Amino acid sequence: MAQHQTSGMSVGQGAALTIGAVLGTGVISLPAMAAAIAGPASILAWLALVLLSVPLATTFAALGARFPDAGGVSTYARLAFGNRAATAVGWLFYVVVPVGAPPAAAFAGGYVADLFGGSRTTTVWASAVIIAGVAVLNWFGVRISGRVQLWMAAVLATLLVVAIVAALPHADLGHLTPFAPSGWAAVAPAAAVVVWGFAGWEAVTSLTAEYRNPARDVPRAAMVAVVVIGVLYLGVVSASILVLGPRTGISQAPLAELLGMTFGTPGRVMTTLVAVLLTVGAMNAYFAGAAKLGAALGRDGSLPVWFARGDQAGQAPRRSLVVTTVLSVIVATAMLHLDVASVVLVATGAFTVIYVVGTAAAIRLLPRGSWAWRTAVVSFVSVVALLVVNGTHSAWTLAVAVAAVAYETVVSRRRTRTSRRRPSSTRSSATAPYPTASPATAVDADSSAAR
Repeated sequence: MAQHQTSGMSVGQGAALTIGAVLGTGVISLPAMAAAIAGPASILAWLALVLLSVPLATTFAALGARFPDAGGVSTYARLAFGNRAATAVGWLFYVVVPVGAPPAAAFAGGYVADLFGGSRTTTVWASAVIIAGVAVLNWFGVRISGRVQLWMAAVLATLLVVAIVAALPHADLGHLTPFAPSGWAAVAPAAAVVVWGFAGWEAVTSLTAEYRNPARDVPRAAMVAVVVIGVLYLGVVSASILVLGPRTGISQAPLAELLGMTFGTPGRVMTTLVAVLLTVGAMNAYFAGAAKLGAALGRDGSLPVWFARGDQAGQAPRRSLVVTTVLSVIVATAMLHLDVASVVLVATGAFTVIYVVGTAAAIRLLPRGSWAWRTAVVSFVSVVALLVVNGTHSAWTLAVAVAAVAYETVVSRRRTRTSRRRPSSTRSSATAPYPTASPATAVDADSSAAR
């Protein structure tokens, strides 16, 4: 029987981190963006992504339970396809987090500026404070951020339920007509945008080794997150379309309008609080996952060894966290004058590629014919379809993959030359890829090391 940590994350903390990562900023911005593309039919895009979340969450939970490691999807790619694939997907996820963090922070910053009557400068400063606050939170380790996230998730869920319930008396079924003003084909591009709101299942895989008992707790946390996320997303989107009607597609803050109709100015304050909590929750989970991943990549040789400090369960990967934070600030400065929707599609394109690799790895690693394996097959087919829908916005990921493979090739050659100079007794331990154990042994070994 696998050993486990007695002081690691609980199911509640893990579910809260997952909810924060997936729910994210999508609920405050995407209903309007999707409705602008497909009208009321955008509800179908949201429903499709909620249904896809079930096999996707099940797949990553099964991988996390069997291979609890800070490398997350990168580790699964290493086991299934080798070091180069692991380096490519690891680099891609490590880069896409600072690409996605600035627009996410800007969403909340816009709400803050709207509340206080500020300008673009207010938005920028609010975004910077959010990024800095998340970095500080993660500086003290995932257990501290997990506890904070648990409380934030509870407050967030309560506020969103209040928004949905308060808006229902104003609902009008007539707003569903015409249901598909731009045609049924518009549902597909709306789904490509909505992917932003469901990216996150892969982020928390880098934190699976932090659970008290990964084999038991990871699947439980994932299922709790699926139910909560599905109910909240569909509730907010349906309420927005039924209450606001055509205004949904042109509103910069549909959630603020929903609460404002019932509560007036206090509703705007409540909405700003929701926006900030959503953003901090999403970025907290992503920063935690990316920082752990960076440390694991340094440990495995996919990044310089300088990154490796903090890769063990319970340790804070502060060097990797600093790099993620600095990159986020740089990207935030560069992206302030770009179209937010385009930035969102660039980020979702990268997340979709990561999903393709992760689900493909699951098909190779999970027991063939098991329910987890079947959900991996369904997930793989679905995310490949999403990748096609995303189109050219995923093209930039090829450049990252090429750079990663080039780095891995250079490092591998150096390892080979070094191993030839070493005695045979030390060569195997120096060059063996991580992890090398079977699924069951991997869980035991990682948990024992964490203790």
